[in-house]
Amino acid sequence: MNQRVVAAEWVADRLDELAVVDVRDAWEYDGIGHIPTAVNVPFDTFRADEHGEAETGMLPGADAFAALAAEVGIDNDSEIVAYDDTHGVFAARFLVTAELYGHDPERLHLLNGDYSSWNLEHEVSSEEPTPEPTSYDAAFDEDGPLVGIEFVREALEDPDTVIVDTREKWEYEEGHIPGAVRVDWRELVDDDTRGLRPEAEIRELLEDRGVTPDKHVLLYCNTARRISHTYTVLRALGYEELAFYEGSLTEWEREGGELEAVES
Repeated sequence: MNQRVVAAEWVADRLDELAVVDVRDAWEYDGIGHIPTAVNVPFDTFRADEHGEAETGMLPGADAFAALAAEVGIDNDSEIVAYDDTHGVFAARFLVTAELYGHDPERLHLLNGDYSSWNLEHEVSSEEPTPEPTSYDAAFDEDGPLVGIEFVREALEDPDTVIVDTREKWEYEEGHIPGAVRVDWRELVDDDTRGLRPEAEIRELLEDRGVTPDKHVLLYCNTARRISHTYTVLRALGYEELAFYEGSLTEWEREGGELEAVES
């Protein structure tokens, strides 16, 4: 894998060089401890509610994200590592949000594992850093991976595109975008290590589902949180043709999109 996903040792060796972002709730960050030097940017602070003003879906808006990043000392050149305590799914959302607002994706990294796994072998801290506020320029990347509903409708007829539903089995069976294959994001992680499964196992799983690097891969879930993790993993595996349907099934259903169910 490339450096989209990084080991704890990689992070530990570079703490003074990195902008480490903890996206857990403030009570966890303050009360349980955190990775040394990490700043706290809770998930709900970079996630719009369903009535929020944003470019699309659940994105917070470029101005809101820029203000948030600047407040915790992140600038446009920062090398960012994000983590949570839920196998990386919330942290991945922060990284994808940063990418969609123009941060260099080569400078965005997901900790392989989460706080619980870090805590087993590495130092933690209860001291909150006091970074100097910075200036951060954010603008929605119109040429980035995010796509709208019309792209999805066209993809239904494209034999070179595989649509991937990253939700749980029961959700998929109740109703999914027609033709979508299921790759539950949790299938890519190891419950024991709390990080990703071995690369060979992930590649075999993806190939078995027809999600191969030669295809255009279109990802969705319900509200675009879970696809953030799968998107990050596929980028780490070198997948280049990735589309990120931010509206996901919430928008698809609202706009009258057809659903396909699995008959029992």
